Amino acid sequence: MKILFVSLGCDKNLVDSEVMLGLLRDRGHEITNDENQAEVIVVNTCSFIHDAREESIQTILEMAAMKTEGVCRLLIVAGCLAEKYRAEILDELPEVDGVIGTTAYDAVCDVINRSLAGERVQAFESVDRLPLVKTKRVITTGGYSSYLKIGEGCDKHCTYCIIPKLRGNYRSVPMEYVLEDARMLAASGVTELNIVAQETTTWGKDIYGEKRLHELLRALCRIEGIRWIRLLYCYPEEITDELIEVIRTEPKICHYLDMPIQHSSDRILKRMGRRTSRKELEEVIGKLRREIPDIALRTTLISGFPGETEADQEDLKSFIQTIQFDRLGVFTYSPEEGTPAAAMENQIPEDVKAERRDELMALQQRISEEKTGNMVGKVLKVLVEGRIPEEGIYVGRTYRDAPDVDGYVFLDAEEEIISGDFVTAKITGADEYDLTGEVLYEFTE
Repeated sequence: MKILFVSLGCDKNLVDSEVMLGLLRDRGHEITNDENQAEVIVVNTCSFIHDAREESIQTILEMAAMKTEGVCRLLIVAGCLAEKYRAEILDELPEVDGVIGTTAYDAVCDVINRSLAGERVQAFESVDRLPLVKTKRVITTGGYSSYLKIGEGCDKHCTYCIIPKLRGNYRSVPMEYVLEDARMLAASGVTELNIVAQETTTWGKDIYGEKRLHELLRALCRIEGIRWIRLLYCYPEEITDELIEVIRTEPKICHYLDMPIQHSSDRILKRMGRRTSRKELEEVIGKLRREIPDIALRTTLISGFPGETEADQEDLKSFIQTIQFDRLGVFTYSPEEGTPAAAMENQIPEDVKAERRDELMALQQRISEEKTGNMVGKVLKVLVEGRIPEEGIYVGRTYRDAPDVDGYVFLDAEEEIISGDFVTAKITGADEYDLTGEVLYEFTE
């Protein structure tokens, strides 16, 4: 059968979608990107915040229309929205033929078969189950860059976050499974691995009794064909000296760290259930920059958390100005049903949240423009992602740029470059978050 997948939300969800696609391909199904030809449509949903839920519901309704407008026979809903609203989806959306929870995605083939037989299927497992699937994933990220998921769930239980209820407590994917997945990706032509989990820094603690991310990274660096390894979702309080050392010394590991901190005010951090203070945040960032001077640091912040005052906003502004993050994103607080923060007093009006977010982003934009301008004249390795034919230029990323969330480099090159190749380029100009450059010589080692 021809099957269409729509994957929403985070990159962890995307990995689950790619695993499901691999399982379906192994069973002989054909994958299509054309919703008009799809006989089965699977929507892998997100339910992290209000906007994500709205997007998931809207997408389900749009795909449901294909049961009358196209050749679609089945509509399956998977992921976080299915986990949270398992009964409501089947009760309120008669077009949906089956729902799959966050830890039951390995049952996708069975769900489709049973649905074809006329059953409305619910496939759910304990949120603390860890599916260990041995299949060659269907890479949907361009063929040379991919996400490598090393864990599932989270033990932090921040007061604003619904993830532990939807995806369970933290479970590390055993090293042998991670390495096998990485080798399959490398054999498929992937050269950049982006390491993801709800939190990557505690990898191994539940299995081996101690954090062993540094050991996993060294093993990944030994895989032939992998050129870049990038770390995402590193909680600051879990960053160890061993992790800093492996980032500093292993040539394949990008000097880049994504470190979601959410706020800087000690009072708000405590209300959020975070496990750091502003002083501790400044100390770990200071250590990272001393040990790895060229490291690019990305973070995310929440504006308008319940009880946040103007003084807390000023604290956050001074923190941003002091730290000078290379990459920074701000999200307005979204109350999630069932979380402690949603029941807190002093909820902030939406217009105030947005105003504070915009204020923080305006500050960061000035910082980013200055930092981007400072890159002019530097020589950097660039992973080429494609070409803009009408302009005759290539588009790529440096070690400082994670896929989908950071900036790009636009390159002039006399010789043809194949997408996925690495080139050495001199940066010649800067425009806000993006760079321009010229290729100095063909391919780097």
